[in-house]
Amino acid sequence: MPGESDRNSSKTMQSVRVWRPVIRRRVRVRPLCLAAGLPACAALDGQSLPIPIAGMPPTPAAKTPTQAEIPSPVQSAKYEEPAPPLPPTKTVASGTLAINLPTALALTNANPLDVQIAQERVRFAAAQLDRANALWLPNVNVGVDYFRHDGQIQDIVGNVFGTSRSSLLLGAGPQAVVSVTDAVYAPLAARQVLRGVQANAQAVRNDTMLAVAVTYFEVQQARGDVAGALETLRRADDLVARTEKLAPDLTPDVEVNRAKAEAARRRQAVESAYERWQVASAELARLLRLAAGTPIEPCEDPSLVVTLLDPETSLDDLLATGLTHRPELASQQAKIQAALVRVKQEQRRPYYPTVAARGVGSNVPGLAGGYFGGGVNDDVQNFGARFSVDLQAVWEFQNLGLGNLAAVRERESDRRRVLLELLRAQDQVKAEIVQAHAQATRAAKRLKAAEDGLTNATATAEKCL
Repeated sequence: MPGESDRNSSKTMQSVRVWRPVIRRRVRVRPLCLAAGLPACAALDGQSLPIPIAGMPPTPAAKTPTQAEIPSPVQSAKYEEPAPPLPPTKTVASGTLAINLPTALALTNANPLDVQIAQERVRFAAAQLDRANALWLPNVNVGVDYFRHDGQIQDIVGNVFGTSRSSLLLGAGPQAVVSVTDAVYAPLAARQVLRGVQANAQAVRNDTMLAVAVTYFEVQQARGDVAGALETLRRADDLVARTEKLAPDLTPDVEVNRAKAEAARRRQAVESAYERWQVASAELARLLRLAAGTPIEPCEDPSLVVTLLDPETSLDDLLATGLTHRPELASQQAKIQAALVRVKQEQRRPYYPTVAARGVGSNVPGLAGGYFGGGVNDDVQNFGARFSVDLQAVWEFQNLGLGNLAAVRERESDRRRVLLELLRAQDQVKAEIVQAHAQATRAAKRLKAAEDGLTNATATAEKCL
């Protein structure tokens, strides 16, 4: 009977949401990506679904395909070589910004602030290495020294007498106090620090790329939710129209109200889907520093699946590769090497002298030589060349040697701390790889179940409505 069929259709609408694109849920892919050492993803030739934007008239609904016309819900794509970045362009649907996955990943090395901050840290560490390499070199003072004395003065013998005299020196001179220990070991430690900062910069790029990829697929999923919610709303509105057309004796008013209530719930679901799309788009725009407030629409097909690694890959292989190539571990290893250098630096400090070079050609040390002249009162004459320099080599025992022993213990403690941080980082990497492997394996199984569910849900809805 028609009434019975419509009542079944109403119940079906409450339990089946059809035509929702099947996309993979969020998975933590960083350990798998880094373990594989994959290059950036290449361009895809997917086409986006025309989804209306909230606040704009929706585009005309296309003809609902039959089960035979429905394409396979999953398309696998394997990226091999990165394509040149394509600038984001406007889609056919006004008000959205189209972007594909390779472009989004390529922009992670250009726009994100976290990457730029990490690059500045690398430049800072490189400048510190240059400064450490220059510790051997003295400062050079260039200038003029004028001296005037009036009154009593004592000569070198000890006699005191009164005089007035003045002198003028135009020249230059070296000034340096160089700790040989620092000059030898500071560049070695600074070089390891630079290596660690460079590894940290790579880790930041990896983290940013992971965040962009995850957010990109969240936008993709939200767009699929919008498409599914709109299709479900269309079917709910169709059910309301069919119910209202039936004779009152065949369809009680309660059935009409039930259908309208279901349609109202579907409208709420549409708004919630648009909200998730806009929120995910705002996060992706923040990461890539794109125009804020514009919904982002991926260019790929909503049912696209990107397989980075075979889920059947051995977990032991992933662990070995990840522990070898993760930049976080390389950074910690560089910190350990720097700590070892600093331990040696403090251990050998008492055996290396501190070398001092000062120009003493002027009354105040600083200028070693130049054009010098002087005389009685303010009569400055008798100019000629002059050069005076003082060189020292001093061995220092800090606090009778107890200060040196304390400094060694401090550096040893710092070395042990950095080693423990490396072990902690290794445990974290292992946990992330195991978690990502489990998520990828289970996601593959969920995807297969989702394919079957989509096919059956579509067939059920077509038969009931």
